[in-house]
Amino acid sequence: MSPIIIVGSGLAGLSAASQILTHNIPVVMLERGAKPGGNSIKASSGINGVPTRFQLDSTDSPALFLSDTVTSAGGVFGNSTGSEKMRRQRLVEKLTGSSGEAVNWLVDEKGVELSRVCQLGGHSCARTHRGKGKLTPGFAIVSSLLESLKGSPLFEMRVGVRVTGVVKEAEEVVGVEYLSGEESGRVDGPVVFASGGFAGDARGLLARYRPDLAGIPSTNQAVEGTQPLLESVGAGLVDMEEVQVHPTGFVDGGDVEAGVKILAAEALRGEGGILVVGGKRFVNELETREHVTGVIMRDARRLETGTRQWDVQVVLDEGAAAALGSHMDFYLWKGLLKKAAVGELEPELQSTLRTYAGVVSGETKDEFGRTAFGHWGLREVTPDAVVYVGQVTPVTHFTMGGAAIDERSRVLSNQGVPIRGLWAAGEVTGGLHGQNRLGGSSLLECVVFGRIAGDEAAAFYKSHYSSVQA
Repeated sequence: MSPIIIVGSGLAGLSAASQILTHNIPVVMLERGAKPGGNSIKASSGINGVPTRFQLDSTDSPALFLSDTVTSAGGVFGNSTGSEKMRRQRLVEKLTGSSGEAVNWLVDEKGVELSRVCQLGGHSCARTHRGKGKLTPGFAIVSSLLESLKGSPLFEMRVGVRVTGVVKEAEEVVGVEYLSGEESGRVDGPVVFASGGFAGDARGLLARYRPDLAGIPSTNQAVEGTQPLLESVGAGLVDMEEVQVHPTGFVDGGDVEAGVKILAAEALRGEGGILVVGGKRFVNELETREHVTGVIMRDARRLETGTRQWDVQVVLDEGAAAALGSHMDFYLWKGLLKKAAVGELEPELQSTLRTYAGVVSGETKDEFGRTAFGHWGLREVTPDAVVYVGQVTPVTHFTMGGAAIDERSRVLSNQGVPIRGLWAAGEVTGGLHGQNRLGGSSLLECVVFGRIAGDEAAAFYKSHYSSVQA
């Protein structure tokens, strides 16, 4: 009996597989890496959801989340017209309107703990969920879904398998071709692509669409993007030049030139952390990633390194550090953040901390317009007060472009017509985020559209493939 094929084992693929199995349909998941999880397993800031029982800010709503998303998306979204504008609008409406349900599904049906909520850049309210325990949200979510899938006799995971082609016959996708080591093969069935973006494809798609980003480090491993596989069967690609440069990837003092960086999660700033250049703050740390990155590139000093890097520091107090839990344990273990007494810092930074403490306590307004300070608790800045300092730089992080899909996760042709037998979800798709993605919406996108893709593929399978198990 033919299975439904899922390409990629990140959160979008796992969410799709979870839904397909509820229909008692077999799944074969093909993962090119040696281990499952993709980039999703590394996600560190959380997943957006509105409304949820964990939100303390009752002013939030799906409509406000939608407004924040459209504002973040910028001109790419606002300047679209006709059917393309309607397509983008429906995607955003589906994402934001389904966000509370997505978080509830993970918590109530998959047993993921997501009770801590914080406000990230570009958001009007605290709506980004993560757990209070030691696991980062990406690892907690992905490992929970993997564990639930392993128990099903209808689920098969194959790692080290690179999909090399999509098979299309009579205007319908009917399978994929692959390489596994030296062995080539083919699997027949409907296909869900959940293979991720191309931010690590520096010499391929990134060089083709954004040559101006050459030399900037990335949070992604160097693997080729899979969008051309979809393009080869007629899929329309949109927004391929829209690449998110995250403002904060850690610069490891032991390997300053490293081309792949560990992300300094946006939650560091969401919980109260600040960014400084020469000891001085220079931006509202909770502006959109696009804005913060632009100010860094404009105002900060370039490091004299082979890779393109800028000289910026992130600073947290003990309150912010405590709220970050396992993040801090990992960053300190890796030596990416270092503990210091205020009296050991340069005078400019000491002065900055005193000014910021006054802003947090409400004594003065922030000159950069920041109004949310997470769990920052340092109000009396004494020489023996403890802070944590790390060096960061902008990094290529996420690609907003990819295969065009509709709100049913169906891959669309260049003419806007659904391609039979083909769905996609997650970063391999385009058109949802415009020119800037809000933090916390990548995991959300994977859950919302991954589940939709799974249900849609299952419905198609039941109608077009025989011998479905009862």
